Amino acid sequence: MARKGARSTSSKGAEAKRSNTLADKLARLDIAREEDLVLHLPLRYEDRTTLTPLAAVVAGNTVQTEGRVVRADIQYRPRRQLVAMIEDGEGGRRAQLVLRFFTFYPNQQKALEPGTRVRVYGDVREGHFGPEIVHPQFTVLHDDVPLPDRLTPVYPTTAGLGQDALRKLVARAIAADPARLADDLPDDLVRRRQLWKFGDAVQFLHAPPPRLSPLTQRALDARTHPAWKRIKFDELLAQQLSMKLHRRARAERRAPILTGTGALTKALLARVAFKLTRAQEKVWREIAHDLKRGQPMQRLLQGDVGAGKTVVAALAALQAIESGRPVAFMAPTEILAEQHYRKLVAWLDGLPVNIAWLSGSLPAKERRAAREAIASGAAQFAVGTHALFQEGVDMPALGLAIVDEQHRFGVAQRLALRGKSLADAHQLMMSATPIPRTLAMSFYADLDVSVIDELPPGRTPVATRLVSEKRRAEIVAHVARRCAGGGQAYWVCPLIEESEKLELQTAVALHAELTKAYAGLPRVEGVSRPLAVGLLHGRLKPAQKAATMEAFVSGAIDVLVATTVIEVGVDVPNASTMVIEHAERFGLAQLHQLRGRVGRGATESQCILLFEEPMSDTARERLKVIYENTDGFEIARQDLSIRGPGEFLGARQSGVPLLRFADLERDAALIEEARDVADELLRSDPEAARRHLARWLGGKAEFVRA
Repeated sequence: MARKGARSTSSKGAEAKRSNTLADKLARLDIAREEDLVLHLPLRYEDRTTLTPLAAVVAGNTVQTEGRVVRADIQYRPRRQLVAMIEDGEGGRRAQLVLRFFTFYPNQQKALEPGTRVRVYGDVREGHFGPEIVHPQFTVLHDDVPLPDRLTPVYPTTAGLGQDALRKLVARAIAADPARLADDLPDDLVRRRQLWKFGDAVQFLHAPPPRLSPLTQRALDARTHPAWKRIKFDELLAQQLSMKLHRRARAERRAPILTGTGALTKALLARVAFKLTRAQEKVWREIAHDLKRGQPMQRLLQGDVGAGKTVVAALAALQAIESGRPVAFMAPTEILAEQHYRKLVAWLDGLPVNIAWLSGSLPAKERRAAREAIASGAAQFAVGTHALFQEGVDMPALGLAIVDEQHRFGVAQRLALRGKSLADAHQLMMSATPIPRTLAMSFYADLDVSVIDELPPGRTPVATRLVSEKRRAEIVAHVARRCAGGGQAYWVCPLIEESEKLELQTAVALHAELTKAYAGLPRVEGVSRPLAVGLLHGRLKPAQKAATMEAFVSGAIDVLVATTVIEVGVDVPNASTMVIEHAERFGLAQLHQLRGRVGRGATESQCILLFEEPMSDTARERLKVIYENTDGFEIARQDLSIRGPGEFLGARQSGVPLLRFADLERDAALIEEARDVADELLRSDPEAARRHLARWLGGKAEFVRA
């Protein structure tokens, strides 16, 4: 056993060593080819073209200076540190500078031997013994080392890959092949659009000349310089080309023509207890038209919280089923998928439509039966989580796939949706997180977009209140009075991203706290009965979740303590109060979605955001936005501004290569320009379009479309 364990340890060590190669480090920076190094552009620059005499070094400046090491030793007050002293000059004109390292390696101590001449760079501060630099960059001078004649670039990097090594790699990649700086766009296009040449832009950004004018320096730092404009334009153009080529390829594929008979859709419209709004009718016509064409539909259905997207999706599904084709309806979480399933079962009860439910948590026997019903065609309508698209689930002749909250799926799942299994099916994607215009123009450019831009009548505005955690007891009593008056309330637990287990414990503790508080309610003015408190979280078994939700819908539960599993899809019209604990921990999209769980009936609704000080500036900004706005599109626009596209799309953690240089808000005009040029290139110079995509995306085009 010992020998086996030793082999295992050795194997792990070798694996760790392999994962720390230069290629692995570069891969962490998304650099796979020499061409990628050319496009690995600096974050900022350091001016190392001049030397400041040691006697002129003063605190508060960033300087480069030289001196001879007079001592270097390890000190232990207040903690272990390497402290070196360099000096220059003689006698009474001698100037000194302290170099202090709180983390260091033996080779650094060895390099700073007394008598060694060094060139140092860093921010100067006032120390106990005069000016000092903490963690300076330094170079040992054996001979005369000339100063750079350009600004020194500082690149994005990763652990174990120093700036000097990265600078050499970039310089070598640029010098090795002149073709890497050649322009891939036609000369007349570059002239007409008043763009810098690609090679000029790249060389300027990697090595700008020193002593730039203040105006040029500001433009360089703000990334508004013409060199940056060319790079941003090229990046946006690559994205637009990828999207448009994907759209063109889709147009060449064939999809089933789903004309329908109208029998099932008419039956559904006759039995639901509401009339479609004008916006719902408009988007339904757009979707119905797409389904009747022979090209695969890829349409994004947007609608604010409570706008009525599900009934439109149900109408699309019935048109496919009328045409003899099965439908798959998928949602990212089990509770949301189950909500859809239960709503559809209620709407379609009595119609000749068999609905199958499939999720990963189903018992093996039920899961097998659902798979068989789907594969045999006995179930024309399959509803579930991503389990619908896992191996072993066969959906022959699929006509339509409906994907709710598609941006919440991981990249691999999203690619699977657009992969072989759905290549010839129509796709309808839904989102209750409105997508700002600039984001739609860039990351969703390959989709047709429909927007439900009005809420159904009867929806009451939700009053939003910001309340300090210090007034918690008042809120507990306030919720009791509202529930005693016939209403119901959600009480949402704080979001604890670090630990699902900790979040569960918090939910259980909150449930116990409110159960105790509401057990003796006759003491509260205006409340004459105890309130029933329920608990809902992601770890409950499906049957327990269903029973809890049914009890809440029926009114048997007054206050539902829940984690964010109720963020989307839950529809209880009698629930008119929403309390969100530690609202400062939530993102804007989540706060807006949670607030949308109330205001679905005729009763005046409230959303109470409990916050705790101190808050970060970003958290304060988010709460201000949600307090001042109810329009989902405006909230989404400000959310994009605060978070950036990576986090907005849920892609930072998923490996999607997003825009590195362009800014969706500041560079909106460039997006429009890139969109026009993409059409022009694909029409008149497809070879230039191919070269441009190869330079910018390499093998990553699929992920851009995920």
